[in-house]
Amino acid sequence: MLTIQGKGVSSGIAVGPVFFFRRAEKAASRHMVKDTDAEWQRFLAAQAQAIEELGELAEKARAEAGDDAALLFETHQMMAEDLDYVDAIEEAVRGGLNAEAAVEDTGNQFSAMFSSMEDDYMRARAADVLDISRRIAGILQGVSENALARIETPVILVAEDLTPSETIQLDKRKLLGFVTAAGSASGHTAILARTMGIPAVIGIGDALKSEHEGREVIIDGATGEVVLEADVLIREAMLKKRAEQIAFKELLEGMKGEENVTLDGRHIKVYCNIGGPDDISAVKVNDGGGVGLFRSEFLYLACEDYPTEDELFEAYRSAVSAMEGRTVIIRTLDIGADKQADYFRLDKEENPAMGLRAVRICLTRPEVFRTQLRALYRASAYGKLGIMFPMITSVWELRECRRACQMVQKELEQEGVVFDPAVELGVMIETPAAVMISDRLAKEADFFSIGTNDLTQYMLACDRQCSHLGRFYDPHHPAVLRAIRQVTENAHRYGKWAGICGELGADTELTALFLAIGVDELSVSPNMVLPLRYAIRGIDVGKERERLLAELDSDAQ
Repeated sequence: MLTIQGKGVSSGIAVGPVFFFRRAEKAASRHMVKDTDAEWQRFLAAQAQAIEELGELAEKARAEAGDDAALLFETHQMMAEDLDYVDAIEEAVRGGLNAEAAVEDTGNQFSAMFSSMEDDYMRARAADVLDISRRIAGILQGVSENALARIETPVILVAEDLTPSETIQLDKRKLLGFVTAAGSASGHTAILARTMGIPAVIGIGDALKSEHEGREVIIDGATGEVVLEADVLIREAMLKKRAEQIAFKELLEGMKGEENVTLDGRHIKVYCNIGGPDDISAVKVNDGGGVGLFRSEFLYLACEDYPTEDELFEAYRSAVSAMEGRTVIIRTLDIGADKQADYFRLDKEENPAMGLRAVRICLTRPEVFRTQLRALYRASAYGKLGIMFPMITSVWELRECRRACQMVQKELEQEGVVFDPAVELGVMIETPAAVMISDRLAKEADFFSIGTNDLTQYMLACDRQCSHLGRFYDPHHPAVLRAIRQVTENAHRYGKWAGICGELGADTELTALFLAIGVDELSVSPNMVLPLRYAIRGIDVGKERERLLAELDSDAQ
């Protein structure tokens, strides 16, 4: 028996024989060409074919995994036409390099650039650009993409890594799960695995060898455990766990349509965090009550220049209309820190997490803010829309945001544009400063949404992007939990509601405490709605409240 510890990225237990994935590819030949015009035409033809293939994959993904998965390949189509990417290839080809080598070099160059970025989301794009480049280079070389044809029986696929396009092409009837030596939990391959319901473990290194092919392996996509040729007791225990997971999943499916209500009748709203209108389908499929956080910065990160008012409006309108009257709370631009868009031309900062970011950019670049606010208010005519401002640390900032909203409303009125004048304006509580003045902010805001990711970072002076801090970065720290209680109590004192939209909202170990504190709303990733509902419906707040609050105040913490 061999036990290997990796990182679980898609829950579920799978049992089957090891099958090593071997890519049908060869290194790009490298030589100089005389007819650079003809070589450039070769590239353009391969690019066009790649874009067509990606469109076909998008349709396959839509059928098998939904709109979110399809969006990935539609994004790949756009990346294949990205001007910077194509210009770099053309420069190499015009310099006399053959197209295959030019594509390979550019792919490696752009991949290295993405890998060096601080933001996990942007780092994960390194795999995407390699996937696109491999596809174009393969077309130029005449290498077939289908390297999975020899799978005949259901297997556990083992690979150095898998690209998103390789993942979506896997035959689910023959795939029990997959394990990779490398990979990223925030990469599109891991996201696709979760969307498609395939158990997956990444980051096991070279622990599995080619001589292990055909031997039985058990993987736990939740814990990251991989066991080769498990003994009888371990095998029985993991199979029992798998049966329990399947039964629990069926139980959760049966909870769709049920209320988020505790045993003693306390109701709480369970909303969803999304990155764009294409995520609305996941909200609906998982029975989310609304959208508690629409991260609007992804609309900016996906562009090469500032999106126009109409482009933003269409995205907001699409989301609000699709939710059919249920609340959609949209966070205004949160660019800066770990989310950078080159066209903003932000100065390099020694400590960007505390620099010019979020609402600070909006208030110092009023035209950018005005464009977004106009799009938001126009979209408010199509459903129930709320706006919240990130990184507020002072009352004057909130007042400036309100003043900007009032100016936009006045403009739209004069233009005869329909909008909802009663749009709620909220504040994200993410800093100790906002916690300490939450009583003052509550007088002027319509609601609070607590962003626990940044709040934990700032409360504990721990960079959440640093993977080496370990237990020092503790979201369960009493300072963080007491801050949540203080903010909630101040909101209620002035008749306002308070929610949580950070990662802690989905932490079922804390659900009972949040209910005891009086949190009104939890906004989580769509796939956490039903597990959270299950937890809520098993809690008696009346019985637990006194004990939980006493523990929060205890010196033993």
